[in-house]
Amino acid sequence: MTIPNMITIMRLILVPCVIYAMLAGEWDWAFAGFVIAGVSDGVDGFIARHFNQRSELGAYLDPMADKLLLVSVFVVLGIMGHLPLWLVVLAVSRDALIVGAVLLSTIMGHPVKVRPLMVSKVNTAIQIVLAAIVLAELAFSFALGPVRPALITISGLLTVASAAAYLVAWLRHMSGYGEGDTPNR
Repeated sequence: MTIPNMITIMRLILVPCVIYAMLAGEWDWAFAGFVIAGVSDGVDGFIARHFNQRSELGAYLDPMADKLLLVSVFVVLGIMGHLPLWLVVLAVSRDALIVGAVLLSTIMGHPVKVRPLMVSKVNTAIQIVLAAIVLAELAFSFALGPVRPALITISGLLTVASAAAYLVAWLRHMSGYGEGDTPNR
């Protein structure tokens, strides 16, 4: 058990606390928990890279903790009417499709290694910024005017682009056209 893994487990434990704070209308606590989770994500990554504490467990736990927090926050914000439901459905469906594709390819004996695509990284960054802004607006009772609608639109477009990019990569992999590969004849 490495220090980064312990930090990641703390982040996993923080998820229900953030969600409870949101459901209880304690937006300041929800925002604080979200920020702490974000900072801890950077800290555990820094420690893992710079102090040679990378682990296979951490390679799975870290993205799982990030996704669990972001998806949970999106779902609750959507249910409470602070994010449009279409965006929540898009974001959750994209993640479910990626997990389903990975599982299916593994079951079929053609496992795929998922590498984050640039469009996916940008999409995740926009989603994090959007969630943080919505939580901050609710915690501190202010509005950033057109910022939230713009981020919602950008997030929606990037979610669709990211899903499409992963689908194309998965279809290529499953048909035998991997990166740099030639068709199987």
